[in-house]
Amino acid sequence: MDGGRMDTRLIAAQVTGPGRVQMVEGPLPEPGPGEVRVRIEGSGVCASNLGPWAGPEWMDFPLPPGDLGHEAWGRIDACGEGVAGREGERVAVFGSRAYASHEVVPADAALTLPPSLDGRPVPAEPLACALSIFRRAKVQAGDTVAIIGIGFLGALLTRTATDAGARVVAISRRDESLALARDMGAEVTIPMEDHGHIIGRVRELTGDGCDVTIECVGLQWPLDLAAEITRESGRLVIAGYHQNGPRQVNMQMWNWRAFDIVNAHQRDRAANLGAMRDAIAMVAAGDLDPDPLYTHSYPLEDLAAALDATRDKPQGFVKALVTMP
Repeated sequence: MDGGRMDTRLIAAQVTGPGRVQMVEGPLPEPGPGEVRVRIEGSGVCASNLGPWAGPEWMDFPLPPGDLGHEAWGRIDACGEGVAGREGERVAVFGSRAYASHEVVPADAALTLPPSLDGRPVPAEPLACALSIFRRAKVQAGDTVAIIGIGFLGALLTRTATDAGARVVAISRRDESLALARDMGAEVTIPMEDHGHIIGRVRELTGDGCDVTIECVGLQWPLDLAAEITRESGRLVIAGYHQNGPRQVNMQMWNWRAFDIVNAHQRDRAANLGAMRDAIAMVAAGDLDPDPLYTHSYPLEDLAAALDATRDKPQGFVKALVTMP
């Protein structure tokens, strides 16, 4: 036991059905060849968790213990054959079952954190996601960039686009989200209330639409809106996670506008790991400061509350972290 924490058993949160979690225990998993076991310190809560949390028809319950947690950091406490000298190393984790006290991952999926980040939460995976989206958006100095949906991802994209010399137009539903966008450098903020008003306001600002529009919501209306406010031969970047059914698009308009359409989700493992390393380096260098965006923290046994908060967005909410026993 270290600081009241048991290290002889695995402790995990298991989603057993829509909106239901139970705590389970089991033997510690042992790393195999080329693997490490990480003693998890914490994990971010991702909006992509909300689909399974709602219990769609295609989900099979219960989920495996720890499942859905994929934004973890911690310390290596055991190494498998072929991995030497990494015990005690603090790492960010590229895994999928981190709502637990421990997770076993391939050694290259445990990315070394510099000492300058000691004591700080480092959910490198969502930071890398934002960095990958920004790179795929190809934002240039002088561009007018609309970002639809200012949560954790939209806030980071606002900051990176502003730092790149772009003029950011932030469009979001909540007043406090718009205030956050202004804090992150947005030049203009527009409430996401009336479709026609938003289009008219963007046209007033730009004449013919935005050079780049990044949709971060993952719903039909924001996707429609994103297309409407992107100029001819501009770039429409789909960063929202569309997981609640098919989408329809106005293909006549999409064809006529001739804008580039970028699916900003990254599935290449090497690219994801590379972006995580780059994001860690940016935070360590002070080029990116996500800490103010980690607004809510919950112990592992309160994972249900963390997921509900991610869905319901209480006052002041941007992103939740879950801390481990």
